Amino acid sequence: MADEVTSRGKNYSIIAVLGMFSFLTALSGSSTNLAIPKIAIDMDISSSMATWIVQIGLITTAILLVMFGHMGDILSKNVVFLAGGIGFLIGSAITGFAPNYAIILFGRVIQAIGSAMIMANSMGIVTQYFPDKRRAEALAVISMFISVGSISGPGIGGLIISASSWRWIYWINILLGLIILWLGFKFLPVPKESWARVREVMKGANWTGQNLFTIGIIIFFLSGTFFQSGRSKFLIGLAFLIVGGLISLGAFFQDNKSNLPWIAPEVVTNLGFMTSITALALVMLVNSVSNILLPFYFQSYNGMSAFYSGLIIMLQSVTMLCTTPFAGYLADRINRELMTVVGLLILMISQVGYAFFPDNLDMWRIIPPIISNGIGMAIFLSPNNALTMGLVDKRLSGIAGSLNSFARTLGMTIGISFGSSLLFFQLPGIVRVTKAVGLPFIHAFANVFWTATVISAVALLLVLVRFIYSQRHSKAVVKKTA
Repeated sequence: MADEVTSRGKNYSIIAVLGMFSFLTALSGSSTNLAIPKIAIDMDISSSMATWIVQIGLITTAILLVMFGHMGDILSKNVVFLAGGIGFLIGSAITGFAPNYAIILFGRVIQAIGSAMIMANSMGIVTQYFPDKRRAEALAVISMFISVGSISGPGIGGLIISASSWRWIYWINILLGLIILWLGFKFLPVPKESWARVREVMKGANWTGQNLFTIGIIIFFLSGTFFQSGRSKFLIGLAFLIVGGLISLGAFFQDNKSNLPWIAPEVVTNLGFMTSITALALVMLVNSVSNILLPFYFQSYNGMSAFYSGLIIMLQSVTMLCTTPFAGYLADRINRELMTVVGLLILMISQVGYAFFPDNLDMWRIIPPIISNGIGMAIFLSPNNALTMGLVDKRLSGIAGSLNSFARTLGMTIGISFGSSLLFFQLPGIVRVTKAVGLPFIHAFANVFWTATVISAVALLLVLVRFIYSQRHSKAVVKKTA
């Protein structure tokens, strides 16, 4: 009995460390989204260029997630996770002290490398310490930390930007991160690995596949630069999009045939797992569109302060925080597939609400979509995460967790790139969004969210098919055992 209590206490400490780092990365991400209009003015760059401060971090994370998940499985999830914490703090310091736009991008890359190491191993560490019957609740706790970080980002970030410099949104990471890192080294067991062992693992890895994937992803997302330039460069952007997509897809086929693949073949051929992460990617894509566009709507177009803008945007995360514990509790007790269907239906309705945002600040039309977005995300995420991690063997939990994080990050990256590119594609010649742009901005804004509604409908169809298949399979099993 005493051993069980000690074990549970240790597990709670581990969840606290994982959660606090998740909080910190979410805090930084949501603060950065809010700070984009201010950074654009401070660095004297266009609004579309400023979105790359967000995009470059997400692209870097997406490129490296699978690699760090594989390394966590082979070496140690704890070691890779804690090394990521160190990298995240270094990147935050570089970004916070950056004298120009180029150094900001460099700092964001370093910060993203650390985030990739953290995200790639968080879910694997949870799977390692928590049995299936308690896993959804443990993952829900981490989701709550993420929600708190997302809530704090607009609130704290808005207050900081209004009262001082945007740089403090990165400097605060250093102060909080050092404390969390100390706790991480205290509670997460760190096995000693010789450099010879590390070199052996890295030398035998499939670097051809990793390099192909890196090149493909970079080309794929560079297409956004051309799309944002307007219709004159549409064909160039389309070429980059197609070529980059094909190279990235080819990297997965190459990896599957290599002697030492980054992704275990049994994970790639697991239809249920791939369905779950595909649905997650689509959901994060849709959710990220509002994250990148709402600051432009509130601050740049309607002249609202960063602080009040942050308070309104944080309603989504507050709603997620309040809904997630119930979603995690229900996900361990009722049909998880059905919950994902309900969550996606609510998310799709929220996108329709965004498409009807008014030209003025009519809060009765603005707040309901933001709240329903948070409810839909919370109801979808906890059961889908539990489904995802329950479909693979524990020995592959690291790569499975990193693929789940990869889908999440790829969806966010595409969503931000897609949202900003589609918006500015409809506003050729507009360097910076202001009220003077007028109704063309509102029309372009609405068109982006109508497209997001269609994408969420595709995701809804995907999870609905999964739910129907699950129901039929359950009936077949019951009939067979009867």
